[in-house]
Amino acid sequence: MASQQTRLNAQPRNAEGSRSVRRLRREGRVPGVLYGGTGDPVPFDVDARELRHALHGRGAVLEVVVGDETTPAVLKDAQRHPVRGETMHIDLVRVRLDVAIQAQVILELTGVEEAPGVKEGGVLEQPVRELTVEALPTDIPESITFDASNLAIAATVTLSEIAAPEKVTLLDDPETVVATIVAPRLELETEDEIETETELVGEEGAEGEAAAEGEGGDEAPAGEAEGSGDSE
Repeated sequence: MASQQTRLNAQPRNAEGSRSVRRLRREGRVPGVLYGGTGDPVPFDVDARELRHALHGRGAVLEVVVGDETTPAVLKDAQRHPVRGETMHIDLVRVRLDVAIQAQVILELTGVEEAPGVKEGGVLEQPVRELTVEALPTDIPESITFDASNLAIAATVTLSEIAAPEKVTLLDDPETVVATIVAPRLELETEDEIETETELVGEEGAEGEAAAEGEGGDEAPAGEAEGSGDSE
């Protein structure tokens, strides 16, 4: 649980445009905006390394210090460099510790390698990797786990089978499929290939026989014609 707040020291900044933002990034700082609650939006910048440490715990409540303001906040959005993965900009939203909020939490499947379906060659597919939850800011978990060690081939797991931590409510549709184990694809493809090859061989054999019959039919009249010529 995100039961402890991490202090994040930020500096207020003026939103002066892209040139100023690029200069901050060259200096190892990340621009951001703090908004929400009863206060006005506050642009800020923060040391990139300190930010990485503060955001290490997913869903963590941050004690954000910007100028004269100290307020609890959570990460609302983070823009990352498409190649290097560096954080380019963050949005933080003010929260009240006594008011529930909604957040995205990672769904982690454990025991996958021990699942009978996987041992038999099945493939585990996880179409849903994040769950929408509601809880007090300090009760938002870093992740929610599900034990997949008993899943067989063709087994399907819906959200209704996921147990939420105490004081946490799952908001997504309970019938949402979050994981399934499908039959080995390689074996299915091999069977299809064998059937296709068999059909091709059969077709080629039929064509060959038809061609041979056609050639034999053409030679007969020619032989008769030659024989007629000799008799004269």
